Amino acid sequence: MFLAVFAILLVATLGNTTIPFGREIYYAIGGVSTDYPIMGISVSILVPAILNGVIYGVIVWIIYSIIVNATRKNKSEPKNNSQK
Repeated sequence: MFLAVFAILLVATLGNTTIPFGREIYYAIGGVSTDYPIMGISVSILVPAILNGVIYGVIVWIIYSIIVNATRKNKSEPKNNSQK
């Protein structure tokens, strides 16, 4: 679940850099606006995209885990043994 959301948000943020939190966090931790490329993508675009993928991936993973644990049947219930 995490990897799917991470990949989607990474690609989405590379195409649209206005998706919240990644860019704000990048500049808050001292990131500079530069055109230095990594794999052909500017650092000031790539790092916020990675941050967005991680942030939203963790949020969705936590929500998914809570839903799965809430809907899982309780396996610790004793079985009804009517045969004696």
